[in-house]
Amino acid sequence: MTQATDPIEFVGLASPIQERFAQQPNETLSISLIEELAAICDTSTDDQDLADHGRDWWPLAMHWAMQGKTPRKPHAVCRPTSTEQVVSIVQLCNNNRIPLTVSAGRSGVCGAAIPVYGGVVLDTCLLASIVSVDRISGVIEVLPGMFGPDFENELRDMYGVTVGHFPQSFDISTVGGWVACRGAGQYSTRYGKIEDMVVGLEVVLANGTVVRTGTAPAGANGPDLTSLFVGSEGTLGVITRVWLRSHPLPTTQQRAAYLFPSFVDGINTCRTAVQHGATPAVLRLYDADESKRSHGTDGKQCTLLVLDEGDERIVSATLSIVHDAAMAHGAQVGDVDLVENWMHHRNNTSGLQEATRRGFIVDTMEVAAQWSSLEAIFANVRASLMAVEGALSATCHLSHSYLDGACLYFTFAAKPTPEFEERYVQLWNACQRAALNAGANVSHHHGAGLNRGRFLPESLGAGMGVLQSIKNTLDPHNIFNPGKLGLNPDSDTTKRNSVWP
Repeated sequence: MTQATDPIEFVGLASPIQERFAQQPNETLSISLIEELAAICDTSTDDQDLADHGRDWWPLAMHWAMQGKTPRKPHAVCRPTSTEQVVSIVQLCNNNRIPLTVSAGRSGVCGAAIPVYGGVVLDTCLLASIVSVDRISGVIEVLPGMFGPDFENELRDMYGVTVGHFPQSFDISTVGGWVACRGAGQYSTRYGKIEDMVVGLEVVLANGTVVRTGTAPAGANGPDLTSLFVGSEGTLGVITRVWLRSHPLPTTQQRAAYLFPSFVDGINTCRTAVQHGATPAVLRLYDADESKRSHGTDGKQCTLLVLDEGDERIVSATLSIVHDAAMAHGAQVGDVDLVENWMHHRNNTSGLQEATRRGFIVDTMEVAAQWSSLEAIFANVRASLMAVEGALSATCHLSHSYLDGACLYFTFAAKPTPEFEERYVQLWNACQRAALNAGANVSHHHGAGLNRGRFLPESLGAGMGVLQSIKNTLDPHNIFNPGKLGLNPDSDTTKRNSVWP
């Protein structure tokens, strides 16, 4: 069984492991309730197990691990093996007003998988298999706990198809996590984000009702209920089954690299190429600082990496359109080996762990916006970050392109400081609000979780009330992942205080 990958070790490990977020009044889980859960499925109350399920890859949680702390331990971890068992767990939690947080790979970087009010963690890693493959329609039916490599390898080896979803967290994330957090793979310009791949879902609601969403391609059966749950981060229901679109395995692959005198020239190249119909799987533009750090350039040029796969005729035409766009915006042809080097290092996270162990603040923020706003976002976010005391660097790359806009992905670092949490909040307030003020959204693919939930009301405006109304209707006792997505942590029976920031 593939299991979640720990983001970093606990330092000064002692039992019981300490918690960063304090328990709140009336947060208990009786022995009898734990026994009822254990009668449904495998249930753990082991301290190490609880501590591991109390965190994800949120960089601040990694910092707390260096102090021997986990953000917040659940009272129990349940590992169901069927939808029926999930229904029983959900009904038990709903009837007893027990918070329920769904997790699997726990690879998110915004604290979405942290059970901030304790309760039960429902670990879906035993719900992990491909159920069926419609070879004619190319539709895959899969359970949510299947990890990326297991899923993709089985599709390729047994069925000769690919879904084409390869996030940086591919090795340590699951299908259900991709859907719940509305993830994007590194080949998304060709294959789309996860919401473009989802055909339908099976979801367990708070009252135990099992609903199946989705219909024939481009159906018009009223509002698209599938979209309601994609990106909901476990706040509206438990995803227990996913149907995804697939593609035949590509028969050819081509690559190219370009150098630009400015980041804006590269942005204009990506826009021109995509708006002329070129959608290469990879179209990644790095600013001068990231180009120097990652690609060994002189620190004055920006690099664009291009990779496409599929039918040779389409791939050749795509690369030709990108080339013409690059030449029209002042590029020079770069070393194609830059793409190969990126392929080998694209999922490496060792730098994050090492910087965390040394006490540095390191994190990333990705936002999406229309093409017309990208130049201002690029300038304003970096300037706002560098204005924060102790800031060391603020760099950017463009990672995903669309007809109307793109994703900008910022990486920032600050010096070690005794006021680590305060400085961390200052940095996030600076970069996220600079992005919002320049026309960006809150997130492109990392989601909101706990860390970014406070920005959602600013971004959604009156739409936040609509989201809260949906939450109140589907989950009236607020058992599902309370305190996330900027939603009110209170329920009708339990008063909960916000824990962050």
